[in-house]
Amino acid sequence: MRPSILSLAISVCVAVTGVTTPASGQEGLGSTREEFEAKLGYQSGVIKLNNGLATLDLPPTFRYIGPEGSKRLLEKAWGNPPGAADGVLGMLVPSDISPLSDSGWAVVVTFDEDGYVDDKGAESIDYTKLLHEMQASTSEDNKRRAKEGYEAVTLVGWAEPPTYNPTTHKLYWAKELQFGDAPVHTLNYNVRVLGRRGVLVLNAVAGMPQLEEIRTSMTSVISFVEFGEGHKYTDYVPGTDKLATYGVAGLVAGVVAAKAGFFKLLLAGLLAAKKLIIIAFVAMSAFIRKWWAKFRGEEPAPPSA
Repeated sequence: MRPSILSLAISVCVAVTGVTTPASGQEGLGSTREEFEAKLGYQSGVIKLNNGLATLDLPPTFRYIGPEGSKRLLEKAWGNPPGAADGVLGMLVPSDISPLSDSGWAVVVTFDEDGYVDDKGAESIDYTKLLHEMQASTSEDNKRRAKEGYEAVTLVGWAEPPTYNPTTHKLYWAKELQFGDAPVHTLNYNVRVLGRRGVLVLNAVAGMPQLEEIRTSMTSVISFVEFGEGHKYTDYVPGTDKLATYGVAGLVAGVVAAKAGFFKLLLAGLLAAKKLIIIAFVAMSAFIRKWWAKFRGEEPAPPSA
């Protein structure tokens, strides 16, 4: 299915380039901005994802773009490499902002079918300790990146501390990141909805100055996304359905995000600087692998060439 954490880290190896995205001009669109946007296939109202896997009951503030439109937007407008949109179920974009504008942003929706994630012990997770471990691992990995000529990726901290609702089985958090010496820090806002056979993954990336706007919008997203009948968390059949090998802490650490190939997406095109950051997020995958191995009491496998 999707690339593993290790293969993803190996497959892409540059951090930041200074090429502007087509969203800053007309390159790559093959038409005017208006004509290109008209072909994205905006939808509103109640959206059924993947033959009833999940439902999005959109408020007027959001529009939905299906898989084909998402592929066009991610690859042709935002400059992602071919295949970057593989596995994307769709995207959510604000109704009042064009995704081609400098202030445009979106929520990318994917599904990771790793199995039922047991939320036992979620209430006792020390997220401050987890953050420190993630920061230490990032710092350690940056030393290697520096030797290889790549810019550092700094996990500044939580922009929104992790919160898990055991009743709705929804988890959300946000990280503040800095790439190199970039003056505008990056906001990575995450929502995870636990289901019977896996996790619905919703990710938004923007600049830190957009935190309040994104926070308000993502609060709305959390409320209108639900698994369909037969796919809900409560539909899980013990002993029959697959059980995931990680828990809520693993979700926050980034296991699903890395496996889902989210780091391949050029969502940095949403930043004010409009620079291509093709796999800056991939730098995070190394520490995810190390941390997860430590969490499970294993020795992390060395990367292969």
